[in-house]
Amino acid sequence: MAHIIPLKGITPQIADDCFIAPNATIVGDVVMGKGCTVWFNAVVRGDVNSIRLGDNVNVQDGAVIHCTYQKSKTIVGNNVSIGHNAILHGCTIDDDVLIGMGAIVMDNVHISSNSIIAAGAVVLSDTHVEPGTIYAGVPAKKVKDIDMTLIKGEINRISKNYGMYASWYQEEAVKQP
Repeated sequence: MAHIIPLKGITPQIADDCFIAPNATIVGDVVMGKGCTVWFNAVVRGDVNSIRLGDNVNVQDGAVIHCTYQKSKTIVGNNVSIGHNAILHGCTIDDDVLIGMGAIVMDNVHISSNSIIAAGAVVLSDTHVEPGTIYAGVPAKKVKDIDMTLIKGEINRISKNYGMYASWYQEEAVKQP
């Protein structure tokens, strides 16, 4: 059973159609939109500030979403994929973004729509990622503009696939006695 933990009188609000893996943890001031998925060993920890996830956000295995006490909320738009073992901390992610596996996004970062943060990238505090760009490296820097076919191909494909994967688990749960 997933760990959904109220804290300081605030219980996470999770849309009915979300999939939460049995060992995922969601704490405190967290609001999740429709069609979100939080996968195995992921942590969404709204204990020191608020976390808002839009619709169709997938938080993949081992990812951590946190914020900064009395300073930085974490806000994630719609149709966002947060790769395995990625960390989002006190940042704003607009719609249609892919955060690669193992990437780290620090406080006060703003990632604009239709962008990709490459696997393993470290996006330093106060960075603004322009719309339609790919950032990579440590520290992350713009490496190129994104072709619109990549946005439709990769960003949307990954987001839709995670909804499909969740349906497999939800179907199995219905079959269980």
